Amino acid sequence: MPSSIMILGGTSLDTIIHLDQLPAPVPQTIWPRRAYRSVGSTGAGKSLNLAALGHRVTLHTLLGRDAEAETIRQHLAKPGIRLLVETTDTPTEQHVNLMTAAGERISLFVQPPAEPETIDWRPVQERLPETDLVVANILAYVKPALDWLREYGRPVWTDLHDYDGSDSYHQPFIDAADVIFLASDNLPDYRRTMEQLIRGGKSFVVCTHGSAGATLLSSDGKWLEQAAIRVSEVIDTNGAGDAFFSGFLHRYLHGGNLKTCLRAGAMAGALCVTSQDLVSNKLTPEALA
Repeated sequence: MPSSIMILGGTSLDTIIHLDQLPAPVPQTIWPRRAYRSVGSTGAGKSLNLAALGHRVTLHTLLGRDAEAETIRQHLAKPGIRLLVETTDTPTEQHVNLMTAAGERISLFVQPPAEPETIDWRPVQERLPETDLVVANILAYVKPALDWLREYGRPVWTDLHDYDGSDSYHQPFIDAADVIFLASDNLPDYRRTMEQLIRGGKSFVVCTHGSAGATLLSSDGKWLEQAAIRVSEVIDTNGAGDAFFSGFLHRYLHGGNLKTCLRAGAMAGALCVTSQDLVSNKLTPEALA
């Protein structure tokens, strides 16, 4: 039976620009290898991957009153995805991502995410009784929901992305979560940070390293390593972390042990980088079996 997953936060419309190398900080004219627009952000990425794996996803997000919002709505109108939208007067979030073939990325938030003073959380609360697990993404507007979310007794997972180990912005998400994912980009001593999070009562912590794989630390002190799965061609690394998270969660919800969950995450991430979209059209439960 498919699981029901609530995802809070994270959609944008992005312009993706592929370059031979990231630009030096000097005036110049650059001819990209290719450029296109794509739906992005962590909520969209997780929702599309989990829906492709057969789960029922409810995604709560903020959208403006603009054409970008309509594009996102249409792109997320997929089987298995229910969209709960809080409409804001602030324009829809937009990024420009500069990419290289090596997977390097500079993200420019040309339209930052909205931060409305109030949110009508009733549509989310009405659906929590039928929800198996909540993913609280690190959007500012999600923070007030963390105070009441745990009262519903559902497991909460969060993805801290490029957390540096000390930024106070992330602490409410850390406090609310049972399981934490993060990346080692800004963590030269990532193992120490993982140990601190486990001492804080987390069930397990997963740290991804891009093409260098991933590391997991469980509450019983066991370390696991997972190598990245090599692919013949990397097309676009946007969304690979969300695909990894989704593949891991898919296997976890189907009773997999942590080692097989890591493997499923790596496989989903590998499929993602071979696609121009946030989710590969080759991603299926069978592909991760």
